[in-house]
Amino acid sequence: MGDQHLDTRQLGELSVQSQDLNSDAVRITREVLGEFAQEQQEQRGARGRRTGLLAGLVGAGTLWGIGRAAAASSSDDVKALQTAASIENLAVSVYTTAAGLSFIKDGNATVAAFIKMTTAQHTAHAQAFNAAITQAGGATQSAADPKYAAVVKAALPDIKAPADVVKLAITLEDVAAQTYTKYVGLVTDASLRKLFGSVAPVEAQHRAVLLAVQALLSGGGGDLIAIPTQPAELPAAAGSVGFPTAFYPTTSASPISEGAVS
Repeated sequence: MGDQHLDTRQLGELSVQSQDLNSDAVRITREVLGEFAQEQQEQRGARGRRTGLLAGLVGAGTLWGIGRAAAASSSDDVKALQTAASIENLAVSVYTTAAGLSFIKDGNATVAAFIKMTTAQHTAHAQAFNAAITQAGGATQSAADPKYAAVVKAALPDIKAPADVVKLAITLEDVAAQTYTKYVGLVTDASLRKLFGSVAPVEAQHRAVLLAVQALLSGGGGDLIAIPTQPAELPAAAGSVGFPTAFYPTTSASPISEGAVS
């Protein structure tokens, strides 16, 4: 790998930090899925009771219109979950492919371990989104996001070094973080807002780490990756390169229909 050597101790610290944040997300996700499952059961029971009552009410057409509006909103929530699952499926595929590349697999063991950990996190996120879809009565999503799958396909022939993998991973992590951040304000169910709100920071941290790695690799400072023991050797931008904006943007967030199951 030449001048792209990565310091194993420092990248190991990054792995620990990422795992800690993801552990918090996993705990919140488990709580949210339990809450969401209970909500769905209660809503199904309530819909069943309303069906019997509406049949005998005058002006039932207007009331049924309200029911249809609520159903459409629930459908949008499912589409958002399906799109999120498709983004996670693609991330798993990309990281799995990266792990098999010779300069990753036969190179730095800590880099491979970091990729393995991140793959496991994305796998867990996909499972969480699909579990929520099932609870909502929708079709689970096992495919990759179609828009970004095309981006990945176009990029793969040019993947020649660790920096190329990092660049592609940054794109996917940024899309995931932006999408889930935006979905917090789009989904109608409070539990789903918590679900997206718990996963988005993990993806944002992945991106922050990758931005720092990218900057140090391009500047020949791979041995300074993560929280260094000698901060005086860091370039001036080291403290901000991973966090280029004060508030996470959502301009590149995927529409809820992008990865929906038809």
